[in-house]
Amino acid sequence: MTDLVNRVAENVGIDAATAEKAIGMMLGFLQREAADGPVAQMIEAIPGASDLVAQYNGEGAGGGLLGGLMNAMGGGVMALGQQLMSEGLGMGEITGLAKETIAVAREYAGDAVVDEVVGSVPGLSQFV
Repeated sequence: MTDLVNRVAENVGIDAATAEKAIGMMLGFLQREAADGPVAQMIEAIPGASDLVAQYNGEGAGGGLLGGLMNAMGGGVMALGQQLMSEGLGMGEITGLAKETIAVAREYAGDAVVDEVVGSVPGLSQFV
């Protein structure tokens, strides 16, 4: 887990604590939104990813009026973006976080599994 967090923090230019929470939120989002089999396989393949999902999966997931509105509209990638922005990340950092997390996922789970995960979430492919 430390390797993943440190790599993302360094490559995106954010602190490790923010990276840890953001990765957990992103993976939790994928666990909820992506095809069950492939996303479970991907998360299990990444060392420490299951722990991050367990710790941060519920963070910011639909809190407050805006969160409720985003969830009512289907949520999706835009709701995740809003949650990450509320953690202080800008769009460039969110895009970097997504690309780096997916790159790590590809290393551990393979292209076929990750492509299936990304393809199963509407709008995600434009960010990774």
